[in-house]
Amino acid sequence: MDKTENKIQQEMFIWFNNTYTINKLGIFASVPNDSKDAKEQMRKKATGMKVGHADFNVYLPNGKVLMFEVKTPIGKQSDHQKRFELEVKGLGFEYYIVRSLDEFKKIVIFTKNKI
Repeated sequence: MDKTENKIQQEMFIWFNNTYTINKLGIFASVPNDSKDAKEQMRKKATGMKVGHADFNVYLPNGKVLMFEVKTPIGKQSDHQKRFELEVKGLGFEYYIVRSLDEFKKIVIFTKNKI
């Protein structure tokens, strides 16, 4: 059975938490921007929810912030997600689309070794 985006992200969180957070070497922060109904969506937008925001951010030493969008192997970004990616890259942030735990690990380890 194919994994869902939530299951893939959960694997990433567990690995990062056990490898970095527990040793106070980084923070993994999910950005839930889905809503169960229109009223909740309006409330979230009124308090700063950004449609298309990456699924989670990773905070590393020296002010390094990585943004990750999780997709299944055949998943595609929405137009809002593409727009968000362009906006944050334009501000100098690193943004990645990841489809597996292995992809995520490679990016984090490579970035951590550059700091």
